[in-house]
Amino acid sequence: MPFTLHSIYKPAGDQPLAINQLTANLLAGEKHQTLLGVTGSGKTFTIANVIANVQRPTLVIAHNKTLAAQLCNEFREFFPNNAVEYFVSYYDYYQPEAYLPRTDTYIEKESQINEEIDRLRHAATQAVLSRRDVIIVASVSCIYALGSPKEYEKTVLRVRLGNRKQGLGNREQGLGNREQGLGNRKQGGEGVEIDRNTLLRKLIEMQFERTTADLTRGHFRARGDIVEVMPMQEEVVYRFVFENETIVSIQAMDPVTRKIREELKDVWIFPAKHYVVSQSRQAQALRDIRSELKEQLEQFDKEGKVLEAERLSRRTRFDLEMIANVGYCSGIENYSRHFDGRVPGAPPYTLIDYFPKDFLTIIDESHVTVPQIGGMYNGDRARKDTLVEHGFRLPSAKDNRPLKFVEFEDRVGQVVFVSATPGKYEHEKCHRQQTSDPRPLIVEQIIRPTGLVDPKISVRRVTELGNREQGTGIREQVGENIGQVEDLIQEIQKRVERKERTLVTTLTKKMAENLTEFLIEKGIKVQYLHSDVQTLDRITTLSDLRRGVYDVIIGVNLLREGLDLPEVTLVAILDADKEGFLRSETSIIQTIGRAARNVNGEVILYADVMTGSLKRAIDETQRRRKIQLAYNKTHGITPKTIEKQIKDIRAMLSGEKSTEAVLKLELTAEPHEIEEVIREKESEMKEAARKLDFETAAILRDEIVILRQRHPSSPSFPS
Repeated sequence: MPFTLHSIYKPAGDQPLAINQLTANLLAGEKHQTLLGVTGSGKTFTIANVIANVQRPTLVIAHNKTLAAQLCNEFREFFPNNAVEYFVSYYDYYQPEAYLPRTDTYIEKESQINEEIDRLRHAATQAVLSRRDVIIVASVSCIYALGSPKEYEKTVLRVRLGNRKQGLGNREQGLGNREQGLGNRKQGGEGVEIDRNTLLRKLIEMQFERTTADLTRGHFRARGDIVEVMPMQEEVVYRFVFENETIVSIQAMDPVTRKIREELKDVWIFPAKHYVVSQSRQAQALRDIRSELKEQLEQFDKEGKVLEAERLSRRTRFDLEMIANVGYCSGIENYSRHFDGRVPGAPPYTLIDYFPKDFLTIIDESHVTVPQIGGMYNGDRARKDTLVEHGFRLPSAKDNRPLKFVEFEDRVGQVVFVSATPGKYEHEKCHRQQTSDPRPLIVEQIIRPTGLVDPKISVRRVTELGNREQGTGIREQVGENIGQVEDLIQEIQKRVERKERTLVTTLTKKMAENLTEFLIEKGIKVQYLHSDVQTLDRITTLSDLRRGVYDVIIGVNLLREGLDLPEVTLVAILDADKEGFLRSETSIIQTIGRAARNVNGEVILYADVMTGSLKRAIDETQRRRKIQLAYNKTHGITPKTIEKQIKDIRAMLSGEKSTEAVLKLELTAEPHEIEEVIREKESEMKEAARKLDFETAAILRDEIVILRQRHPSSPSFPS
């Protein structure tokens, strides 16, 4: 299907011009361009219009999971009839394998996989292989090794109704016709007979596991002439009914109620894991691993590394036995180069390799995301070098890695950087190939559809504010320059009287905590946020700020990109003249943007010295503000504060309230009622996860755990 944009809004402000310029540059073949869009200008809506104009598969890269989920939901609203998928790291917890030579400490790899995110990853790769109307919103996980798309696609299994000779994917055509979609491909040759045993064997080759218990994703069950399979990418069970070795019925069933959703004529089944290899490829890989082991052991013998040689020999031979007999081993990804058939040093296959050649790349918040992509390789390489040097891994483990930045650049085609503060890299890349074309490659989107302008900025010298003491212990709590705190309290109280909110940024976590304690003593409703605060608690705190539970939030570096708080009218930056990462031009402009969603927005910078970063940030904000005011005057626009519904997770399912309800239910309900409640909550949890509302899903999961602890006879569920 073509991309079809659905929205009640029409492009406004700078959006129409930005959409036209970005689209024209893409059609003209320009490889790099930047959308310089101020906070609240509707950058995502602009990009959605561009995607609808160019009609190409699109990869959107964000710098963290939360922003990626937010973007994915927004694109799904714009493109409800197209494939918009979510691809991030599937680890809830991940401790990489490492060795610390100084203390002779080996750290085993430890991880906890989120099964729902794993499902979403499979849905993403399957969508991009089978259709063109696809948008994948990913974190930097998209540059990590994923497995060969050729091997993955070879094992795709198509099962058709009433035909013994089934095509087993399209091995002959490979990736060359990916643009046509899997559903439109011609079958190559007569294929192989699909009787019951052949189907079971193919499922095992695709890394599905057989079970006699309840079906979960990636498992199949065979009972007589009935085979049931639950794929990785969706909540459905496919039932195949055989008669005389012929499939006479294919049904799609609800995995919980077992009700039949529909009768099907054919089904495409994708592998259960991204690392899948044919039997011949596996045999060759095992030979290559043994050969590499022999070479490395000889090298250790020359260097007199007896312990390292013994350690490597023992571990590698054990892994070889596991792979040969079971098909996998712990840490099998460290042998990925051999399974992929890559030469030493060659880059790994990643999600990017699953896209067709003409795909479009959008890098959101590029001033953060680009450096993050560039820094992934070096950190991984340092850790792997130590493991190889001390005999914990073969040298080929180094090739299980993220892409180098230059490799990433080679693999992406046309790129649109999106940021309110594009960095040096974006400016250097955005040079027009056709010098005679007057259209800019850095497209500005400064005018907001709401008419809102950038906030007023005032700089207040700390030394001129005085150092009047307010009670005992103030210097120990907030430092020597207490004048800025005294002034801040007065400004906060003005906002409290008007029922408005305030954000305050400090340089350290300790300062944020101490200032919070001091303001509480002054009777101000305040809370702090920093990286030590759990993610769910951060979201709850921000919701509480909007609802008026708090009037002030104090943070360090969490009050920049991605926050949408229309109730905030004051942003105060303490120690704004302390040049560094937290007070760089980019950080200051991004923080200023938090006050740009309210007509009364104002920013106070407490500083004694006008640093270069401060001056550039103030000049840029004033430049944008001047343009915005002139536009409003010309078009007779009266700015209006953004109105946004307060979506509070606790309002739907408060953690404390829910726990109390669970405990009350536990005292009064019958066992069969408990089982019914658990099933309902499981369904709600899965639906929340499907919508990328992982916070609600986590609360529901915790409630289910409580119920099962009290009622161990209740059915189990995958964590």
